[in-house]
Amino acid sequence: MTKSELNKLKDTLEKKQAELLKVIVNREGIEIEKSPDALDEVQHAAERELAIRNLDRDSALLRNVRAALLRCADGSYGVCMHCEEDISPKRLNAVPWAAFCITCQEIADKNQAMGQESFDDMLVTA
Repeated sequence: MTKSELNKLKDTLEKKQAELLKVIVNREGIEIEKSPDALDEVQHAAERELAIRNLDRDSALLRNVRAALLRCADGSYGVCMHCEEDISPKRLNAVPWAAFCITCQEIADKNQAMGQESFDDMLVTA
């Protein structure tokens, strides 16, 4: 990967990080609202649950983006964290925060679908 390609991907990661930080700071959808109407209570609970799931998703993505920026800084960006092969430029352009090559990501996704520990879980516990 050339220096200009790396800088372009790093800029993309930094923009994504700024975007996610703005979203995560805005958490009004999680507030607990009380209502005398039971249907309104159910609606508020459903909206709150959706807001929490979105916050969880965005927080996980932010962690992945920050980890990719750290890999940029230490020189390991673009290398699969499992098999240590280069991640294809096409994959990095599509998913700049990718930590695994497509083959290892497919294995991790399959393991997660079967209820087994994924590579991501192994990294967190390492």
